[in-house]
Amino acid sequence: MPKLAGVPAEDDAAPVERVARIADVIGGAGDRNEKLRRLAPEVVDALHEQRLFRLLLPRAFGGDEVDLVTWFNTMEALGKLDGSTGWCVGQINGCSATATAIDPAIARKIWGDPRGALSWGPPVKSRAEEVEGGHRVTGEWTMSSGSRHATWIGLMALPVDASGAPLPLPPGATMRVFFTPASSVTFIENWNVIGLIATNSGGFKGENIFVPHGRSIHLPYPRSLQPAGPLYKFPLNNLYGIGFAAVALGIARTMLDEVIALAREKKPWLARQPLQQSQLAQFQIGEAEARLRSARAYMESTAARVWESVVTTGELTIPQRVDIRMATTFAIHEAKTVADVAWDVAGATAIFLSNPFERRLRDLRTLTQQLQGRKSHLQDCGAYLLGLEPNLRHA
Repeated sequence: MPKLAGVPAEDDAAPVERVARIADVIGGAGDRNEKLRRLAPEVVDALHEQRLFRLLLPRAFGGDEVDLVTWFNTMEALGKLDGSTGWCVGQINGCSATATAIDPAIARKIWGDPRGALSWGPPVKSRAEEVEGGHRVTGEWTMSSGSRHATWIGLMALPVDASGAPLPLPPGATMRVFFTPASSVTFIENWNVIGLIATNSGGFKGENIFVPHGRSIHLPYPRSLQPAGPLYKFPLNNLYGIGFAAVALGIARTMLDEVIALAREKKPWLARQPLQQSQLAQFQIGEAEARLRSARAYMESTAARVWESVVTTGELTIPQRVDIRMATTFAIHEAKTVADVAWDVAGATAIFLSNPFERRLRDLRTLTQQLQGRKSHLQDCGAYLLGLEPNLRHA
């Protein structure tokens, strides 16, 4: 593993411990991140120093190649500190998992730099014209979380010939991703949203970007071009789902902890008793705690059970993919419910920017609107449980 600044090469500390080392940096930068509309430089530096952008990167390219439970616990720890930071780490890590499907020489070019990071987003419009030696890619893309901190960008596009006629994709593929240095694209400042503001998940555009042959993959990404561990049996939606559900649970955990601490001290204006003695607050806190613990236990146990099975058998089954989708979507929405309770119990205290509620509520509500939070996933899971064909597009 290459030596990174601030982290000795022999440092084998667990990723959760590495998050703890920089907790003050991340936790103290939430408001600054929002003002900058991206992660503050000191946060990005700390994440690189602790190798936290390399959790899902194969060991062959200097990554940690963690197991699913470690991935879940690390992302939850980041979510407790700052939602946007957790989200960016999740997105960049998910992209890095495709390194096993990339030509090894290209993968080393992308991640050989200790600060190498890849990000992408879906196309608004795009095309990749096949030319001699490669493709020329033109288009506009959006929802590229963490792209302002990436050194390489993935351009999603469908390949066409010189006449504009579509070229065939391999069976099962829905898109092709072409890799280019981040300096090749122009970023568009259009991330005007209510939450996860510091992810700056806006757009970028490019025209006639030449990408040589060998510097692209198909999505869903194919089987590895080289020997790879059990982590790479999991499709990207499983990895993203676990990571983003963990961020949601982390945000909710901090909000609930903060309102519990507040309730022990606050006496609402004109109330007959301190908030701690309110029977309504007691019930709300108790139910929220049960919800959060249950969702977390369900998520972690599912990740552990499926991981152990894949390690043993070498295969990921359709029922296991459905189990992960069910657990992740459920966890995201239980986290939102808990956050709403914390907001309600906090009362007027919650509305002030100086208190630890409103940004987290906005972040969590934004998180639920992303692909991984769609409630329709639970319909897909239910349909499968009832004996219908599984919808594996998002599982």
